[in-house]
Amino acid sequence: MKPCVYIHTNHKQIVGAYVAEHALRRYSSNNEKFDVKLIQLKDHSFFSAREGQLYLRDGMRRPWLNNDLQSFTPLRFMPPGLMGYTGRSVVIDPDIFAVSDVWDLLSLDMEGKAIMCRPRTGTKGRFDRCLASSVMLLDNARLKHWRVEENFNAMFEGKRDYMNWICLKTEPAQSIGLFENEWNDFDKLTEKTRMLHTTKRKTQPWKTGLPIDHRPREKFPYFPPLAWVMKARRKLFGEYAFLGHYRQHPDPNQEKLFFGLLKECLEQGKVDETMIREQMNQNNVRHDALEVLDRTPPLAHT
Repeated sequence: MKPCVYIHTNHKQIVGAYVAEHALRRYSSNNEKFDVKLIQLKDHSFFSAREGQLYLRDGMRRPWLNNDLQSFTPLRFMPPGLMGYTGRSVVIDPDIFAVSDVWDLLSLDMEGKAIMCRPRTGTKGRFDRCLASSVMLLDNARLKHWRVEENFNAMFEGKRDYMNWICLKTEPAQSIGLFENEWNDFDKLTEKTRMLHTTKRKTQPWKTGLPIDHRPREKFPYFPPLAWVMKARRKLFGEYAFLGHYRQHPDPNQEKLFFGLLKECLEQGKVDETMIREQMNQNNVRHDALEVLDRTPPLAHT
């Protein structure tokens, strides 16, 4: 079985996932050595079975919503099981776009570790030692305890906290190694970037102008009153009330990269205009996407 790169996604980020798949192939000179597959939320019924039920997140109970922008995140723990707990895999979010050969990551010396990733930045990274599971290199044989349906259900039974799971705090520290941050470069595109992660959801290039549809934090340990306000907002007015709209990405080069890749997807028939229009109608893609595509210059050949 070939090593495989998995892109996990839901219906809201499916366009990003197709662009991510295209980028992996575009920038690799070793395409015959690995597979690329999507893992989609809709294909796993145990998620829909928990719709609206309360799960443990950051020490609090919140309802599970399959229609949330980020509902796909538990899927990132599925590759070892999908590959029969053999071989190697890489898993990435649907908002991560390769700009170099992913085979260099798939063939990295793991030095006996089960997982390789990078630290997170920001509050969680500084104070909670949270690791970024949004890009992981996995030795599948060492991860036989990753039983996603069982682990997912444990959140609803109060036995597993979502944030501990996502931050890899449920894993033995000695089983995790670190790779270069450039394999999961957070909203930074430089000559050293290997994979760009448009991780600041408010500025994802394909979402500009749309109403925000992802859940904000409700735990602020250094200013608890803000947590009370956010929780009251949700309970009184709904999940996404008063959250505003997605903003334009501050780096035009990252917007040009995404739409340059999407333009190639259209030209190569990997997506079509009908799909883009449907995604626009569903508020998953910005309403001026086709106009942005028209003015986006072709990407340089690699």
